[in-house]
Amino acid sequence: MPYSTGDSKITETTIAEMRELAARYPVGRSALLPMLHLVQSVEGRVTPEGIEACADVLGLTGAEVSAVATFYTMYKRRPVGDYHVGVCTNTLCAVMGGDLIFERLKGHLEVGNDETTEDGKITLEHLECNAACDYAPVMMVNWEFFDDMTPESATQLVDDLRDGTEVKSPRGATICTWKEAERVLAGFPDGRADEGPTGGKATLAGLRLARERNWTAPDSNHSDGTPELRETVSPEAAAGPRPSDQPGKESGTGSPATPDSRKED
Repeated sequence: MPYSTGDSKITETTIAEMRELAARYPVGRSALLPMLHLVQSVEGRVTPEGIEACADVLGLTGAEVSAVATFYTMYKRRPVGDYHVGVCTNTLCAVMGGDLIFERLKGHLEVGNDETTEDGKITLEHLECNAACDYAPVMMVNWEFFDDMTPESATQLVDDLRDGTEVKSPRGATICTWKEAERVLAGFPDGRADEGPTGGKATLAGLRLARERNWTAPDSNHSDGTPELRETVSPEAAAGPRPSDQPGKESGTGSPATPDSRKED
């Protein structure tokens, strides 16, 4: 596709929304990142016209805007499909099956990395760490999480998206289109931020243990400024996690914890 197609969808309404974003910040140029998301919400990518519009509103040069747009991988220079499907292939997800998932999807969709299917529905990309290692391997669709994936569940997911089946994130909202998601990232909420759960059992395991064992954070300082720790950790807790503490394992099952088993956990 040519760098510029000459059919920009940026209107006066878009320009007005860019000015609205700039007015939210003490220094207008701080709005550049959300403004680029706004460009993608109307253009489907960052276009030369979008870059110039951002530059004009913020009093920057096109080169300055381009430097930002080309630095972050979340800004795309080629059209993105209705659904951006990202597969984490960083260390833990890769070990847990992320590489297999990515290879399966490339063959299933007949596309390579950062390419879009012929029907314009799916853009596939391998992603670096999604900060969701507790649910590895993970995928994202328009930046919503999908946990504990397998090659089979991944292919079913993209098939459902292509067929128009409603898909819900296990820890987020119902999946919308790429452009709709980009508008939210630009700073124009769609009212669905609290539609789905944001944390699961694995994510909240530490919080649960802290409450059960009355663990607290430092709440005062010594005269020299170093924190004073309250004695709230029992010897048993200090020995380390037990098998019954692990997400997905019920208390009282399996053999009693031994020092060696704690070390392995």
